Amino acid sequence: MGQSLPKAALRPFLPTDTPVLAAIFAASIQQLTSDDYSEEQQEAWAAAADDEASFGKKLASTLTLIATLQGSPVGFASLKGNDHIDMLYVHPSVAGQGVGAMLCDALEKLAGARGTTGLLVDASDTAVDFFRKRGYVAQQRNSVSINGEWLANTTMKKPLGAGAQS
Repeated sequence: MGQSLPKAALRPFLPTDTPVLAAIFAASIQQLTSDDYSEEQQEAWAAAADDEASFGKKLASTLTLIATLQGSPVGFASLKGNDHIDMLYVHPSVAGQGVGAMLCDALEKLAGARGTTGLLVDASDTAVDFFRKRGYVAQQRNSVSINGEWLANTTMKKPLGAGAQS
């Protein structure tokens, strides 16, 4: 481990990113969620990126940030409206290396700068601990139907700005 990892950078989403982000989305679901979701649930969830045009439109309709390592996308996160983290996915090869935290920090700062007092996320069972460690508190459990499969998630909230506790 003597070699230091290159530092990740952030940049805005570009429509040309869609194919690689769709691949990151699918790989993240298929390789990082198997302890919490069945293969059928993972396939139904990952299928949201099968139609790249629709997936790209969804990313373009939100404030989407791309995390890159040496210029190549390795993760992305999107803020829907001013107060909802809509997506946060990292490639399995960089999971646990701070890329997700960097993306989350950036969205929290952007939401706070927009005057948002609280940020919501519908966290997958796999991501609940990540968000809990970042100060998000569970509000309610949800069951959502995605492509004919039922998946559970947890709506979590974090106070921002004047309402936040350091």
